Amino acid sequence: MTEVTLFRSEDVLSIAPPGAPTVLDDAPDNDVMVLEVSGGYLSWSVLSGQAIPAAVIDDPDAAQEWLWAIYGEPVALAAAEYTGGRPTLPARPELPRLIAHAWRLGYAHWAARWWPASTLDGIAALDAAGLAAEIAEYTEQCEMLVDGADSDTPFEAPVKAAVRQSDYALAAGGGNRGNVLTLDRGVGGWDWRGCPPGLLDASEQAVTWELARDSGLTIARVSVLAAPGLTGPIPPHLRPRARIAEAAEIELELAGDTWVGQTPVAGEDAVTVEVYVPAIGLPDFEGRGGTETRRRIREFATARLRRAAGPVTDAFDAPLRAEIDAAAGDSDF
Repeated sequence: MTEVTLFRSEDVLSIAPPGAPTVLDDAPDNDVMVLEVSGGYLSWSVLSGQAIPAAVIDDPDAAQEWLWAIYGEPVALAAAEYTGGRPTLPARPELPRLIAHAWRLGYAHWAARWWPASTLDGIAALDAAGLAAEIAEYTEQCEMLVDGADSDTPFEAPVKAAVRQSDYALAAGGGNRGNVLTLDRGVGGWDWRGCPPGLLDASEQAVTWELARDSGLTIARVSVLAAPGLTGPIPPHLRPRARIAEAAEIELELAGDTWVGQTPVAGEDAVTVEVYVPAIGLPDFEGRGGTETRRRIREFATARLRRAAGPVTDAFDAPLRAEIDAAAGDSDF
């Protein structure tokens, strides 16, 4: 049985299991999924395996329409009569199937944004149209909760195409370029919060850079593997850039299945590369969205695909159809 704590913060009432993320957190991590509902917001961590969400309530009257269904009558009554403190009560959902539908709706929205599709890591992409269809279905099933509050469809990559791992060729990988002197090179990942979904491969090996001397100039070259299934043309406002050691920027162009670009730089020291899309920006959340969180999400996605390839279950976190389809077509990876 899950217990939840009621508390007031920033003039709104929160109901949360121990350690659960809420929309009031200063810097939510990449594993947090959020569902806007009538009178507030529900949130879960996809890595926690927890069906019971946290709630932040800004309209108590509207929230009373569903609090009993999600948390049970005692919690709903305590919320209606709340006067202060941090009471803890057991959550006894009256409509467990509604919680399952809400989790899956929140998860489908999360997957549309954070699913770590990667050719390098063998994590198949989820079909955006399939996700949108499931979001629409679960929105209808969660009518008591959302009442149209959270029915947006996910970002869809502009163009889809089949990309096999065998097609991948690292554009920044050496080669004979005459009198060019390679000074340094490196491989790494990128902060997923810096770009919309569907543009870049989510691997920690997706970004490669090279520092070279060419015709008397020091040149920084950057290559980033594109997300599985992405080809051009890409609208200008979605094209990523690479910031080199906070001193220079490269506008990347899509060449085959790789984003590439280069620019002269001052000095010959090793560089740091941050990849982002303007207007989404360079995220700066200390301790959030780092390599460890991304590793756990990749492991989570890999495990989800393995489950999706097995027998169908009725668990609250059963695979989406988009995951089942992705697992069935995983032979290309």
